[in-house]
Amino acid sequence: PRAAMVVFAVPAEVAVILLDIEGTTTPITYVKDTLFPYIKENVKEYLRTHWEEEECQQDISLLRKQAEEDSNLDGVVPIPLETGNGEDEVEQVIQAVVDNVLWQMSLDRKTTALKQLQGHMWRAAYATGRMKGEFFQDVVPAIRKWREAGMKVYIYSSGSVEAQKLLFGYSTEGDILE
Repeated sequence: PRAAMVVFAVPAEVAVILLDIEGTTTPITYVKDTLFPYIKENVKEYLRTHWEEEECQQDISLLRKQAEEDSNLDGVVPIPLETGNGEDEVEQVIQAVVDNVLWQMSLDRKTTALKQLQGHMWRAAYATGRMKGEFFQDVVPAIRKWREAGMKVYIYSSGSVEAQKLLFGYSTEGDILE
């Protein structure tokens, strides 16, 4: 937590406030210490639980395609196609997906395939209360004050729109999406 709350007057002509997330509304450590470790620790369980769902199969398909595009890269983990040979095969494919995801994350890659799976995993974690968005204690009161004063408040972030909505929708302060 930051040592002191800085309060400053916003000039009257200001109509819009544009905020970043990491380090501005949310501790910079949240992504590194909460979001990413959650993926690493839960990806196998998530895949096993959601395997039969169309959305999960689409995520795997996208990851498989990405792995094919990455075939020339060092350490890439290919994701085999299923032939329908039972549970052992499903486990092998799941392990390949896990290894591929961990490999991509170790390189801090931002592929659509990886971001999509992560987004779906975070959505499930937020919705079940396993995870809550963290905000600095002065953020919500400041935003409310600015909105009451008629200013528009926007968020700009390199994270997916979905990930941003989850952070604000399931936060330690409740649903602060507005």
